[in-house]
Amino acid sequence: MADRKSIEEAIRGAIDCSHVDVRGDDGVHFEALIVSPAFAGVNRVRRHQMVYAALGDRMREEVHALSMHTLSPEEWASR
Repeated sequence: MADRKSIEEAIRGAIDCSHVDVRGDDGVHFEALIVSPAFAGVNRVRRHQMVYAALGDRMREEVHALSMHTLSPEEWASR
């Protein structure tokens, strides 16, 4: 079972993020808001692939579902 903090640390360790907020209390279903300059000019599918790569095998072994909102800093500022 995964926890929010370890998922956040894995994302931050692989992607330069200005903001990461991971929620979920059951250990297998999570929701994440991730703001990164690495997402600028990148489509949503590629952004999600970047996050999945950051989590690696954890996506198959620990995390059952991860809902993501991936934004560039500019998109985050305009919200």
